[in-house]
Amino acid sequence: MTEIFRMNEAQPRLLDETRQGLVGKPLDRPEGPKKVSGRARYAAEGLPEDAAHGVLVRATIAQGRVTGFGHDAIRDIPGVITLITDDRLLRNPAQGMAGAAPCQPGSQVFYHGQPIALVVADSPETARDAAHRLPVSYDAGTAITDPATKSAQHSGEPETSGDFNAAFADCDVTVDATYTTDAQVAAAMEPHAAIADWQGDNLTLRGSLQMLRFNRDELADSLGIDPAQVRILSPYIGGGFGSKLGIGPEAVAAAIAAREIGRPVRVVMSRQTVFDAVLRRTETTQRVRFGATGDGRIRAISHDDLVSNAAGEEFFEPVSQASQFLYGAEGLSFTQTVATISRTPSGSVRAPGEAVGMLAFECAVDELAEALNLCPVDLRLRNIPDTHPMTGQAYSAHGLADCLRRGAEQFGWAERGAPGARVEGDWRIGMGVSSAARKSMLVQSAARVRLLGDRAVVETDMTDIGTGTYAILGQIAGEMLGLPISSVEVILGDTDLPGASGSGGSFGANSAGSATFLAAKKIRATIADKLGCDPAELHLQDGIARGGNVERPLADLVDGEIVQEAVVAAGDTSKSHLSSGFGAHFAEVAVNQWTGETRVRRMLGVMAMGRILNEKTARSQALGGMIWGIGAALTEAVEHDPRTGHIVTRDLANYHVPAHADVPGDMKVVFLEERDDMGNPIQTKGIGELGISGAGAAVLNAIAHATGARVRNFPALPDRVVAAMEAAGV
Repeated sequence: MTEIFRMNEAQPRLLDETRQGLVGKPLDRPEGPKKVSGRARYAAEGLPEDAAHGVLVRATIAQGRVTGFGHDAIRDIPGVITLITDDRLLRNPAQGMAGAAPCQPGSQVFYHGQPIALVVADSPETARDAAHRLPVSYDAGTAITDPATKSAQHSGEPETSGDFNAAFADCDVTVDATYTTDAQVAAAMEPHAAIADWQGDNLTLRGSLQMLRFNRDELADSLGIDPAQVRILSPYIGGGFGSKLGIGPEAVAAAIAAREIGRPVRVVMSRQTVFDAVLRRTETTQRVRFGATGDGRIRAISHDDLVSNAAGEEFFEPVSQASQFLYGAEGLSFTQTVATISRTPSGSVRAPGEAVGMLAFECAVDELAEALNLCPVDLRLRNIPDTHPMTGQAYSAHGLADCLRRGAEQFGWAERGAPGARVEGDWRIGMGVSSAARKSMLVQSAARVRLLGDRAVVETDMTDIGTGTYAILGQIAGEMLGLPISSVEVILGDTDLPGASGSGGSFGANSAGSATFLAAKKIRATIADKLGCDPAELHLQDGIARGGNVERPLADLVDGEIVQEAVVAAGDTSKSHLSSGFGAHFAEVAVNQWTGETRVRRMLGVMAMGRILNEKTARSQALGGMIWGIGAALTEAVEHDPRTGHIVTRDLANYHVPAHADVPGDMKVVFLEERDDMGNPIQTKGIGELGISGAGAAVLNAIAHATGARVRNFPALPDRVVAAMEAAGV
């Protein structure tokens, strides 16, 4: 058993001393040519010749129980093989590392569109036709689909520090505002898909999954078999954004069907099924209160939220997660209320918590700045705390102030002007700012590194959901072993390999990257011993080992291969310090004074994200997050039918993610030099989700600055902007 390395103290910055020059460079993704040429095999591809096809049958009621299926209606359709009605079918994807077993509801129905059966046929067209034709009888119950229904709501205990009510009452200036955000979905480009194939009692599943170490256990638990009987392959994933964290209905159904008919079975969700039966981000109602002295010192902060989920779910959107440590105050209070309703279950969608919580929270900060007649950047700078306001933890690295100052200077914030003062024809022009924050985590992760003469191989079941894992793990190994990137191979996405953290929560690079680093560090110690020098004196570059006044080709020191495995996990530093990425977003918008249309003209994100492993992939992730922010601010809204709770905007034609025309050409990201010594052995921080955190609020604050009117129901659709301007008399 490999000993677990735990982060119990600050680690030396070895990657600042190595000489290969790979870490931080904007290198291309090594798998890129395969993806653009169609040679990268995704979950639904590589179909065995004798494979059958499954299509999920989904409930047409929002609450109740299935009482029967009309088998006779599809039995004689040519090509139909069987109908699977097993109680082990899932109602929605699990939540990955959360630890809860996937929900297998049997005959119970909890939401409209819930998977309840699987039709298996010789072709996908036949299976789809039969699934549509299959009669299903129900004993329908009473469905509560509106989260505002009081009977469905349950409030938790407030999280507090100090006396909020007393501090709020004693303030010179206060803000008390309520904001709403519509539900959202992940809408990853690749639909959820799985191919299941049994060899005796052993199952191989090709799936589109983010966290294979956990997914294997979930799948085994769902099927009632030993995890040792399960192998999952997921080398390429066409996006996940949280929706593929846990094992899903398509995987379990494919496995059950394949075993029953003795043939491989493929199940691919249609785009509409992905919307209906995967996960949504909950809608929210958020009340934010700030109290401050006349000179802009915040004394009281409260952030209360109402979210929703289906019965039996354990995930609740952590809306106020960043609000609890972003600014300091004497009195703080945070309360969450959960409504149990009959809608598609809610779960993790990129940057759960901050993505919607900071929309409201950072808009409220701007409202406080307006009430104080104070610059929004200055207000934020005056209230950055020295330690975590709720826990007293030290910050491991805190770059918010530098991000705000650097961003304001580079964006031209000094020329912002008064609200509503800048008009260009029919367009009102405004600038907005927002802080960004996202906790950074280290999750237990293992990797194996092989040094074979003048080349190396990295092996781990870590996944790449389009974020650049193949690239950064190769860069870390090449940097540590003194090899060019062309001499490093990275093998991912196979549960037969050491179990990694998986991709989620922006902890993948921190965790899998640190495991790769530590395994390579062990190899360096072996090389130093062979060279006869202290590991601290060893220098590896371009396949040459130098140390102790000796220089030899690396290949000469390797007899066959040197193999090392490492496991990393959080330790004492995760308790003593808060590791978080910080940043600042700046946006300029043009708002049509007649139609309410908003166009984002330029954006700047300044990020303190720890050590940057690959400047190109990091920039791509940050820009992607900022684009998500534009979507949350302006276009993305899941609409539900109030009668049944089913999703109406259930495809990419009706759920409006930002298109090229919605994204400004002038969109920049600046990375500040930073090292997080307490976070992990490679001094990195999470990247993918920091980019979205607060980005939409900068856009919304820019709309308020342009128009002099404040929209509090998000997204700021044109009709909502017009209504706000009319209410404000502008």
